[in-house]
Amino acid sequence: MLKQRLLTAIILAPLALAGLFALEGAAFALFTGAVICVAAWEWSRLSGLPKAGQIIYPVAVGLALLGVWGQPHLLHQALWAAAFFWSFALLLVFTYPKTVHWWRCPSRRALMGLFVLLPAWSGFVLLRDLGAFWLLYVLLIAWVADIFAYFTGRALGKHKLAPAVSPGKSWEGVAGGLVGTILLSLAASLYLDLAALHSLILLLTTLVITAISVLGDLTESLIKRESGMKDSSNLLPGHGGFMDRIDSLTSAVPIFALLMIHLGGGML
Repeated sequence: MLKQRLLTAIILAPLALAGLFALEGAAFALFTGAVICVAAWEWSRLSGLPKAGQIIYPVAVGLALLGVWGQPHLLHQALWAAAFFWSFALLLVFTYPKTVHWWRCPSRRALMGLFVLLPAWSGFVLLRDLGAFWLLYVLLIAWVADIFAYFTGRALGKHKLAPAVSPGKSWEGVAGGLVGTILLSLAASLYLDLAALHSLILLLTTLVITAISVLGDLTESLIKRESGMKDSSNLLPGHGGFMDRIDSLTSAVPIFALLMIHLGGGML
């Protein structure tokens, strides 16, 4: 398993980074759209859609992306839809399994996927337009939070975060992730030479996005638990599926884009 994970990472990491940072405009939208469509196919399986639905669903998502491409007002509306949805997802995660009947049927799980995937793509596109630095920054928030949370949770984790959804996650791990991203925020503020007020805004934004990235992870875990699937697919040997790699980003990217557009004027 370790060899599979390393080999997959060695092959895919350069391709992913090249796609995210070497491409711009329509090419970037197409690259990220392709990833989202694959994730949509995985979500259709997690939703329990029949075989025909597993074909129709990612095609429909792809057509929806095409429909909003080049229309900034629709991209921005998608970010606000994400803010609504992730607030609702927080309720679903921490009331599971009491509220599972709200979303258990395949059609409702499929509808949830639209709120997960479409705003994520919109956030990627809008952040890339703001510049490669801010796209890299939100990726680093998710990655640093995950790494610090993993090692802190392994060493100190005693109090479970959401045991009914993901027994391995702990409040200590979340605290460790927050420490890691605080350090990231301070480093970014120094690198950008930000004024004190803008440094504070970046710090608070970073803390919010760190927490929301955990929510994205927990929400996919929620759907996987209900579907009885360990991974969203086996497309990435040793890593599961695309959704398993981008689950925290589906929440972090659109909310970060929303906050940067409305609060980050002095930093852009």
